[in-house]
Amino acid sequence: MDIGALKAAVLAIPESLWQAENADKPNRFEALDATAHIVFRFVSSVRDWRESYARPLWAEWEPLLAPVLAAATADYGYANGLFPRVMLARMPAGGVIRPHRDANPAAKWPHKIHVPIQTSDRVTFRIDGQGFHLPEGEAAEVNNMGIHAVENGGSEPRIHLIFEYYDADQPDPAWLASMAGA
Repeated sequence: MDIGALKAAVLAIPESLWQAENADKPNRFEALDATAHIVFRFVSSVRDWRESYARPLWAEWEPLLAPVLAAATADYGYANGLFPRVMLARMPAGGVIRPHRDANPAAKWPHKIHVPIQTSDRVTFRIDGQGFHLPEGEAAEVNNMGIHAVENGGSEPRIHLIFEYYDADQPDPAWLASMAGA
């Protein structure tokens, strides 16, 4: 897919904006280590993906993000697809994301999709022990319920657009009812 305009804009983000947005991010999970985030959309509760909100930068970035999100999800064929979480993740050279499983219930149902914006052959994404290289500009659905980890052995930061996607017209999974009473 064409990520040219988005990549140019992402690479032009000043360090001060990365730092400010990362300091204010709602996704503070220990496994993420030194990975910085700019979060555009996030779930209202980590217990349920069906309610989310736009953070301040969404309005400014949506025109650049929307074509990439649409291209990455076209094959799903959803008439009413929604994006509860949308973010940029920047892993420094030499950085790691320790093995983990996305444990919060809101991450259990939506598709988790990565679009590498900047990467190298020395970045390895591991899922259940198997290593993968995710090429720049190619969307990949990631099994976030599996144990996953990332190593950036390259000399540049790895930057991914990461988002969740689900069909709002699809019936809720049966296990969700038990969560409501918990």
